[in-house]
Amino acid sequence: MIKISLLTGELCFTVLWFLSRGMIWMQQKKVVWKREALLLLMYINLAVLIRFVFYPFFTVNGEVQPLIINMSSLQPLRVNLIPLVNILDYDIKREAAINIIGNISMFIPTGVIMPILYKRLDCFWKVLLAGAGLSFVIEVIQLLFPGSVTDIDDLILNTLGVAVGYGIYAACKRLKR
Repeated sequence: MIKISLLTGELCFTVLWFLSRGMIWMQQKKVVWKREALLLLMYINLAVLIRFVFYPFFTVNGEVQPLIINMSSLQPLRVNLIPLVNILDYDIKREAAINIIGNISMFIPTGVIMPILYKRLDCFWKVLLAGAGLSFVIEVIQLLFPGSVTDIDDLILNTLGVAVGYGIYAACKRLKR
């Protein structure tokens, strides 16, 4: 069993980020600082996603619980492929609202940042597909962790968040003109 604290997880992500950026700088033989500043937005976006997706909100003795990877005992996969089952299954409406609003709002920045960073993502459908792909990857990674559920509802809500984010981006772009 492997336990990964929030600090260790974020530190590993940061090291991987800078290693990948360093490799790109060496390949291109230059650093475009304006682009790196924009990429910093994506780094922050992904770091926040890692925090909220993989580390539980509750604390024990004031500490965030570690991420646990347990390969020694095979756990049954917890996968929901039927839309709206888990959303409608909450006993407390407040918890359902937190889940819905949280899943949408987590991905709004992604919908704003992607078309700014990547010129190929020049229309709504491309950004939506890229955001859905990111959400899908996160949901698949969650299969590794006991206690996590891979849920089609999360994929739908996250993709909706990307759509809202792109709407904000498009509205700002239109106002700028």
